[in-house]
Amino acid sequence: MPVLTRLVLPHAAPRVTAGRPAEDEDVVFGLLRAHWHGRGLELTGFARPKGQDTARPGSAWTWLTLRHQNRSQPPLHLRSRPRRMPEVTDDSAQSEHNHDWSGFTALIAPGRLRRGDHWLLGDWRIEATLFTRPRAARVRRRYGALAPHWCGSGEYPPAHWVDDGVRLQPFFADGRLRLRLERPAVRITRAAPAPDGLDLGGVADACPSGTVLRLRHRESDAVVEQPLARTGNTFTVRVPYRPFTADGRGSGRLEHWDAELLRPDGGTEQLCLDERGGPVAGQHPLPGVPDRVLYLKHLADGRLQLCVQPAAGLVDRITVRDGGFELSGRCPDPAADRLQLVLRHAGSASEVRTPVATGPDGRFRVRVPAARTGSDGVALPLRKGVWEAALEPVARPGDGRPLLAAPAALSAVPAATTAGGKRVLLQRRWHDTLVVDSTPVLTATERSAWTQRRLRTERYPAARRAPLREAVLYDVFGGRGYADSPRAVHTELVRRNARLEHLWVVDDAQAEVPPGIVPVRSWSPEWYRALATCRYLVGNTHFPDFLERRPGQVVVQTWHGSLLKRIAHDVESPWLADRGYLAALDRETPQWSLLLSPSPFATPILRRAFRYAGELLESGYPRNDVLARPDPRTVAAVRRRLGVPEGRRIVLYAPTWREDQQRGDGEGFRLDLRLDLDHARRLLGPDHVLLVRPHAHVREPLPGAGDGFLYDCGDYPDPQELLLVADVLVTDYSSIMFDFAITGRPMYFFTYDLEHYRDTLRGFSFDFEANAPGPLVPTSAELLGALRGLADGDGGPPPDYAERYRRFRAEHCALDDGRAARRVVDRMLELGGRGGRAAGLGGEAGRRG
Repeated sequence: MPVLTRLVLPHAAPRVTAGRPAEDEDVVFGLLRAHWHGRGLELTGFARPKGQDTARPGSAWTWLTLRHQNRSQPPLHLRSRPRRMPEVTDDSAQSEHNHDWSGFTALIAPGRLRRGDHWLLGDWRIEATLFTRPRAARVRRRYGALAPHWCGSGEYPPAHWVDDGVRLQPFFADGRLRLRLERPAVRITRAAPAPDGLDLGGVADACPSGTVLRLRHRESDAVVEQPLARTGNTFTVRVPYRPFTADGRGSGRLEHWDAELLRPDGGTEQLCLDERGGPVAGQHPLPGVPDRVLYLKHLADGRLQLCVQPAAGLVDRITVRDGGFELSGRCPDPAADRLQLVLRHAGSASEVRTPVATGPDGRFRVRVPAARTGSDGVALPLRKGVWEAALEPVARPGDGRPLLAAPAALSAVPAATTAGGKRVLLQRRWHDTLVVDSTPVLTATERSAWTQRRLRTERYPAARRAPLREAVLYDVFGGRGYADSPRAVHTELVRRNARLEHLWVVDDAQAEVPPGIVPVRSWSPEWYRALATCRYLVGNTHFPDFLERRPGQVVVQTWHGSLLKRIAHDVESPWLADRGYLAALDRETPQWSLLLSPSPFATPILRRAFRYAGELLESGYPRNDVLARPDPRTVAAVRRRLGVPEGRRIVLYAPTWREDQQRGDGEGFRLDLRLDLDHARRLLGPDHVLLVRPHAHVREPLPGAGDGFLYDCGDYPDPQELLLVADVLVTDYSSIMFDFAITGRPMYFFTYDLEHYRDTLRGFSFDFEANAPGPLVPTSAELLGALRGLADGDGGPPPDYAERYRRFRAEHCALDDGRAARRVVDRMLELGGRGGRAAGLGGEAGRRG
């Protein structure tokens, strides 16, 4: 595309001076950041045309035009500076066009908003004009206004005092950025607590005798009026506490009081907070009302609002530290002698809890981590997405108080730090609410739909023409961690000293891999190249739908569970077909070189359910070798990582998920635990611990975990290690039962919804009720009673189920002899032209099916 030059644009500028142009629907304008510095207000935004690339420097140029509400004032034109901003392409969520050079910065120098010694007070409309050149001989202009961003100063741009008593406030009206240059008639400059209320002081241009402060309660229309004491153009006014809690008021979660000055002639003036001389906004405990404060709030437009609410954490100091942020402020909650910071992921509902240091004066200090420590004791950066932040009293979990940025701290955000190669931001929403934004490990350029399409359709096919490398690419659930059968295959290859390079798919830096393995970021350019060039691909779930196995390449599908509930084409439910799952599966299965079966029972089911016509290896699952041949040192190490004290009996509860229990936001599924945890604590007592391993599709935290009895193991990388240390397993319809049966230890089945699950949701591939290797228990009370009885007895499987258990193991665990990984690696290397004997590794193919 031809470049727009400085010779073109000045001649174009006069064309947009007269009248307001119509806004174009085929261009999107937005404000991303607004920042004050010595020269003025710097705006960073974008102008993204639909259906046209702006991928090169100079392919787009944006002008801003400021028009005063008084149409007799001439407009002001601001030339912007183009900026490369790949995040604009990423945010567009389309793959057809590159908009990396749609960004711009523009400077609004306050001096341009005055004529001589006079400020041009009033509202200014900001219009945006995008210049592009779709053809060499044509410059196209498109018009619009800057829309708000989702967070930070792009959502609520900061105000600034540009002169004594003159304030410039950017704001959005009807989704369009505007400026208000004003000389506030009333400025509140101080607030001081008194025994029965607050004393406010300030300056007013006109404050005749009889002027009162009027407060109006939004929730009830109650009105309170307080007289002013005047000295020249200054005033003070006492705001008593009592009206805020009288007549049943003050009991709501959040109540608002709007404030204004009322003159004797009926005229009113809004109150503007002026904190240049020190903080005015703050929280003041209401006497006689537990856990309620009167919050003098500095609204985004500068006005004063009074709120009655629970005490929040008002942060007035923000410091960036290695791997996190240190916040300090005030939370005047007399009951909150012990506080904790809770970060809660907006998508997955994962939680990170951190202790808070509090002082007798209501001040607190807390470190906001950029990483979390999982149930295995490994620290990983926060998962990508927004983490909401709240202070909670330890004695009242769930009673969260938001972290609010005091006006003096607003300029410190966004603040940035790094953790595990990721950039983590402390941001603000809704003007002053602090959140943590963990950005994706992929750069904006790498993750955009535009780039991803080209990686898939151009880079991947090109890489398939390169020579195959003697390497293995392992993938566990799309990059979740070092676990499952791929882990066992890797361990076996390392044991054999196979001359192969090992690469492991890691999603969003959310896994730690052992030395000797190269981590590969999922969906990165190196990931596409590895898929195309590694001789061996070993995965336990679906491979990418664009994968095309090339000659000489071996794709090993280990799968990830035995078969109680129906899967794939065996499920008589439109749910899978409606989501395109079955069609994608039919495209994928021809790419597999080898599908593993855990047992002769599973072999025909896997063939039928996947409609798979390729080679199927009855090997057993490699992941279960550790259960067939347990190592006492590994058992002790796992207990240490979990933090389970010596002598405690471990109950592992591992329920599956329910398709009809989707969360309201569409992100994953509900926990729906159904287990009475309080009863479990009382009945099982201090000699037990309860590990809960929700299904990976579940996106809700486990309430009460971390108390020494209840352990949330949802993020533990390898569930086989949990099975290794569990004394008893409680599940429902999870395939984990087949793995645990190898140990011979007791199992109980919590089947509170058996009929619904069997007849409506998924159905079973064999007669579960007649052949389950343990009791089916329909209620929490019966289950806990059985667990207590088990511990008080000999700890073995219930005698009535011994024969059932034996038959179950004979049918489903016959191949679990500790050598499954050897059989799989033998055949994998043979298919790759590196036969076991030729490589000096021995052979144990054991093919069936």
